[in-house]
Amino acid sequence: MKNKIIIYTDGGARGNPGPAAIGVVISGEENSFAWKKEFGEFIGKATNNEAEYKAVIFALKKLKQLFGASKSKFSEVEVFLDSELIEKQLNGDYKIKEKNLQNYFVEVWNLKLDFGSISFRHVKREKNIDADRIVNQVLDREANKLNV
Repeated sequence: MKNKIIIYTDGGARGNPGPAAIGVVISGEENSFAWKKEFGEFIGKATNNEAEYKAVIFALKKLKQLFGASKSKFSEVEVFLDSELIEKQLNGDYKIKEKNLQNYFVEVWNLKLDFGSISFRHVKREKNIDADRIVNQVLDREANKLNV
């Protein structure tokens, strides 16, 4: 029996590069019980594209941690992100020219092997409000720390 998991990811930097954060929302249903988990993390200085990749990487690692290796193998995962560039790169539609993004792509590719199936889908920013909210909360919190 496959587990259907929906993930929304977002990464953002204030300045490009600049202080950056990721936001991840993972949800699913198990035994008629719907669940949802939210995560946010400050990642230091990064570009927007680096932050987007790091959000996907974080989400897949966190899902494997939550499910365990054996249950992950039977999971059908849909990852929604509002970066069309990253979605196109992850789906093999665009070449990746930046070396650091190539490394992130390889990391995502290797993580994909831990799951039954993974699809990457572009979603408009308005449909990614929870992950976006988390990114901004983390960045606001970090900005407030620096002003104290």
